Amino acid sequence: MNERRERRGDSLVASNRKARHDFEILEVIEAGIVLTGSEVKSARAGQVQLADGYARAVQGRMLLEAVHIAPYSFAHGVGSHDPVRPRVLLLHRQEIRRLSDRMARERLTLVPLEMAFRNGRVKVDLGLAKGRTKGDRRQAIAKRETELEMRRAKRREER
Repeated sequence: MNERRERRGDSLVASNRKARHDFEILEVIEAGIVLTGSEVKSARAGQVQLADGYARAVQGRMLLEAVHIAPYSFAHGVGSHDPVRPRVLLLHRQEIRRLSDRMARERLTLVPLEMAFRNGRVKVDLGLAKGRTKGDRRQAIAKRETELEMRRAKRREER
């Protein structure tokens, strides 16, 4: 993943590692996001928290809610912004309709996985996700550990 990001000239702003632990990610969608100037400056400084964020469809638009972008310290008065305001995501109308229908039908959630600058624009990777129970999380951890142990054993065997 990092290799691909470096090739395209991308720079990661924030990632939501907790989402991959708490949810089973079924599909990943890349979306643009509408930000003010001070929000872009804060994002470049890496002052973004995606941990509690989620996206929802409202009146034909997809909004990113509960994502905290810290106020830019050099923006005064008019230039500053509300850190947790809902932000509009840039997706095609058909894609918004498809995602909102699937979210309603299958009881899924749209969570932000990472935010990055790609070709000078801020992009958000959204994961269409299904919530995991405590038991599911434990099984996922156990599966990951067994796969890791198998890879280690294979490497030891090769030596």
